[in-house]
Amino acid sequence: MAGVLFEDIFDVKDINPEGAKFDRVSRLHCDSESFKMELILDVNTQIYPVELGDKYRLALVTTLREDGGIDDGEYDPTDDTPNRANSYEYVMYGKVYRIEDGASMATSGGGPDQHSPKLAAYISYGGLLMRLQGDANNLHALEVDQRLYLLMKKLAF
Repeated sequence: MAGVLFEDIFDVKDINPEGAKFDRVSRLHCDSESFKMELILDVNTQIYPVELGDKYRLALVTTLREDGGIDDGEYDPTDDTPNRANSYEYVMYGKVYRIEDGASMATSGGGPDQHSPKLAAYISYGGLLMRLQGDANNLHALEVDQRLYLLMKKLAF
């Protein structure tokens, strides 16, 4: 699909492990199923409740248009043209503000893996933060200052 930078299914492994900092926001710690990525994501749980053990399909896309055409980053609720957001439950628009390579990331145990260099991408969605970390091959399409959408949908399992 044109405009899709990353897509996978994530399992919520922990919620607010350092304690809740805000009343309406929870920090999710998740692991992906297919690409073995680690995700830390702030979610507005007042409008999108999340529970430990939930599974989500998460996609990072550059446009909501299904044809992959460029959009202006503004949502128009009166526009009834089909778009990717219609297939998801939670949508945020943000900006990549930092990308770190494995050499600059703090190691969390285990030895270095020369076969799969790691990257971490940091994205801000109006103050709600995200870190997606894992194999560089899965994050090669992300660039600093790039604007993108996060799309999430809870999966029944």
